[in-house]
Formats: sequence, C-alpha cells, structure tokens
Amino acid sequence: MILVTGGAGFVGSNLIAGLEARGHRGIAVCDRLGAGGRWHNLARRAVGTVLPPERLNGFLEDAGGAVEAVYHVGLHEGGTDVDRMLEADYHAAAGLWAWCAANGVRFFWASTAETYGDGGAGFDDDIDEAALARLVPSTARGWAKHLFDRAVARTVAAGSQRPPQWAGLKLFDVYGPNEYHKDEPSLPLMLWRGAAPPGLDPETRRDLVWIGDCVAVMLWLLDNPEASGLFNVGTGTGRRIGEVAAAVAAAAGREVEIAPGAEPAPGRYGHSTEARMARLRRAGYDARFLSIEDGIGRYVGEYLRRGESHL
Repeated sequence: MILVTGGAGFVGSNLIAGLEARGHRGIAVCDRLGAGGRWHNLARRAVGTVLPPERLNGFLEDAGGAVEAVYHVGLHEGGTDVDRMLEADYHAAAGLWAWCAANGVRFFWASTAETYGDGGAGFDDDIDEAALARLVPSTARGWAKHLFDRAVARTVAAGSQRPPQWAGLKLFDVYGPNEYHKDEPSLPLMLWRGAAPPGLDPETRRDLVWIGDCVAVMLWLLDNPEASGLFNVGTGTGRRIGEVAAAVAAAAGREVEIAPGAEPAPGRYGHSTEARMARLRRAGYDARFLSIEDGIGRYVGEYLRRGESHL
C-alpha cells in the first residue's frame, strides 16, 4: 500500500494517477476535501480510502507493515494562517518522518523552490545544514517547508535514525491539470484565464515545470531505492515571462497580455528562478523535461480547451 497525503490536491492527485497507471491499487489518501471542488481531482481514481488528517495516526497504527511508501505532498493551500501552514508543512512532515524511520518505510516529501527566497543565495539543492542556513524564504509557506528541510539535514548529519529511503523534492513553478481549485494557480493557467497578476516584468525568468515531469521523478524514486537526498525539480532553464505568455498565446490561438500595474506580492513573481539540476542527474535521473512550448501546448490542447478538464 502507498499513502499519499494531500492526495486530493494538484500534485497529489497527479501522482496518484501516475501510480495507478503503473498498476498500484488501493492507494490511501489523507486530505481535507472541504466544500470546494477538490473532490473532482479524485473522481477518476480508484483509491482505497480517503481520510482526514486527524485520523492519520490511527490509520498508520492499524496499517502497520502494509505501507510500502509514504508521499507527503500535503500542504496548506490558500489563506494566511501561518500556524496551519506549520501544522501541514512542518509538524505533519516531522511526524511521518519519525513513523517511517521507526517502521522501515520509504518517505518522500514535497518541498518548494519558495525556500530559496529572493534567489540571492542561488538555487542549489545542497542538503548541508550550513548551505540551508544561508537561505531566507520570503513566504510563510517557503519558511514552513524550509524548517522541515533543515530538520532533515540535522538528522542526517547526526547519523540519527531515518527511513530506509528518503527524498525531498524542491518543486519549482509547476503547472498542469487538476490545479483549477487553487487560489494561486500557475502562471500558464492565469494567462489562459486572462487574469495574470499585475506588475510582471516580461524579462523576468521563471523555471516552469510540467506536472507530468514532477510525477515522473516521484515514480523514479520508487524504482531506485538507493536514491536519497534533497533534489530540485525544475527544467533547469529559466524562461522569460514574455516567452511563457507567447507559448500560451500560440497554444490558445489568441493574444495573451501581461497586465501592467502595481508590483507583485513579495516572493511570488519578484525574481528569476532556475533550478540547478546536477544532483538529481548525478543520482541517475536522465529523462528529458518538457519545454514550456511542449508542456503548455499539451496543457491547453488536452485539458484547458476542454473546459479545464481533470486528469
């Protein structure tokens, strides 16, 4: 059995679809569905169970040795309650790490490129505690994720008990199907909807990565139990915001504009990003990442043109 926290969210539901395509059945999902449309992300999936976070500990006690791996991709989506962010992105992750370490279960978690802050310290996924200490996240979510990354770095450096395989994925700007419920969707989706945030500099570069490529990395980890570490997940190439808009326009067959106006919120689109991918490549991952032209073309053609259809 595989457990996916945040399985009704954007990344989690795409991961579950990828696992099912490989023959995994009875996947356990831990998430809150609420009153919105998140349930649509699971409507096509044959999951084994869906449980809220408050029932997770009891589920793990009962499941015992039946759990093969845990993917912790749950995060606090929307809102500004930092205490809730800490609960989802730090405390829950720490509890799952401890359980997996004690029970010999592989553990993978979703970190974020927001841990790099304004990018002034670079985008190197070095898990050394001194290297992580140089990063100053500029968003609360980035900070909460960064706290857990640093806790793992200290645990590993001290030689303390850890899961038999562990990997944190610093996801860059991910886009693709099943993100429609998010308060802050990807730039390609905002441009498609004609509601891109104001103040974007067309010359700013962002590393946008297709969700299918992120899922491919997650599945590769399952196939390669010797690969542990903290890894960036991006294309390795920052593309100008103007190029992103042009890719959406080409796929949509209509003009797409970047709205002028006030400066964007700090930490959201205020700096260029470009993932350093050397560590993931050295670990053995050699698949190609889609360009924005190919990825956005697929997104628009297979999903957005069909009324923002779900995977």
